[in-house]
Amino acid sequence: MYLVVLGVALLVLKLAEFGPVGEWSYWAVLWPFAGAVAWWGFADSTGWTKRREMDKMEERKRLRRQTNLESLGMDEKGRRQRR
Repeated sequence: MYLVVLGVALLVLKLAEFGPVGEWSYWAVLWPFAGAVAWWGFADSTGWTKRREMDKMEERKRLRRQTNLESLGMDEKGRRQRR
């Protein structure tokens, strides 16, 4: 995502002919888009994005379970706490 934002910023600067970026070639301005495509291809082919998504889901499940057990007055192993 950072490479896409960088690419858009460089492209806007190039089209506005602002500063030194206005003098650069389009190849130099468009390289972040190629980097983003390469990164997304790598991340998808290795399963990195899917693992991150699964880790986030597991963390949400853990927090939801912990909150529910606390509201029922139980500890993390499901045992009722004595008062």
